[in-house]
Amino acid sequence: MSVDEGQFYSVQVGDSTFTVLKRYQELRAIGSGAQGIVCSALDSVLGFPVAVKKLCRPFQNQTHAKRAYRELVLLKCVNHKNIIRLINVFTPQKSLEEFQDLYLVMELMDASLCQVIHMDLDHERMSYLLYQILCGIRHLHSAGIIHRDLKPSNIVVKSDCTLKILDFGLARTACTNFMMTPYVVTRYYRAPEVILGMKYKENVDIWSVGCIMGEMVKGNVIFQGTDHIDQWNKVIEVLGTPSMEFMNRLMETVRNYVMNKPQYPGVNFAELFPDWAFPSDSEHDRLKTGQARDLLSKMLVIDPESRISVEEALNHPYIHVWYDPGEADAVSGLFHIFERGDTSGKKMCRPPSLDCPGEQFPNA
Repeated sequence: MSVDEGQFYSVQVGDSTFTVLKRYQELRAIGSGAQGIVCSALDSVLGFPVAVKKLCRPFQNQTHAKRAYRELVLLKCVNHKNIIRLINVFTPQKSLEEFQDLYLVMELMDASLCQVIHMDLDHERMSYLLYQILCGIRHLHSAGIIHRDLKPSNIVVKSDCTLKILDFGLARTACTNFMMTPYVVTRYYRAPEVILGMKYKENVDIWSVGCIMGEMVKGNVIFQGTDHIDQWNKVIEVLGTPSMEFMNRLMETVRNYVMNKPQYPGVNFAELFPDWAFPSDSEHDRLKTGQARDLLSKMLVIDPESRISVEEALNHPYIHVWYDPGEADAVSGLFHIFERGDTSGKKMCRPPSLDCPGEQFPNA
């Protein structure tokens, strides 16, 4: 956007200086990360709070530039209720030669999933949060986009239980014939095919959702490796050594390493996620512990060829009770959702509010 220099002012936020449009007042730091700092602010023009994300020198190298470009393009194009909305973009610099800082203005949410995931969530809240994650992913996948970095800190919620996915710096166009970088997803939520350097596709995001769901149930990270090798070990110790058919799809050097590891039978899912780890059965008899465990067993599958797809996950009994075509049925190739009208009572009412710990928009 084109603005005059007089429309900006500077304010110190921690160790960083924010130079923002005067319409954004009352800046307060609420999150930080490798790419920059996020502040809450009051938008005096629109009259409601927003999140202002400063990308720190986003074009200092090719890697940072790609991340900034991907995030900006996707936020600008994607239009779905479960994906964070980009409200404004600006830079205080007046020329290309001076161009250094980029500010993204987005919706402000109440908390990250990190702050909610260890709460005592009942089946209604847990399944509704998962449903919304899957709706957002479905929309991305329908447009040929894989998020690649799903984790609790990249998912934000409001106290009314609405949820949005954010941080698209690592997202990219899906390509089943492309060998994608193995370090793109935070280690604990990284799918086996990524760890092993295999080609991967859209359901790499489903593994991450399974890890998030498992953490909701157990209250802790389920595969907590210290490095990528230990991460693989943690996975097979729990889920068992994969089949020979899977092994044959590995690169020879990787296959030799993996096959020389001890063979593990895997832990039964009823033992991994026992009844006592789940909330009490919901008054809605469709939301049962057995259904939740079954969904986990279909998402946490080492072989992506056998892992559930996002469409199958949305149709699973544990999730489908919330199903609304206007939310779940994305339009392939277009960053737009058709409103499909009345669902004729197919979905349940929204669950009670979450007791969010306070205003947060984390993860720069």
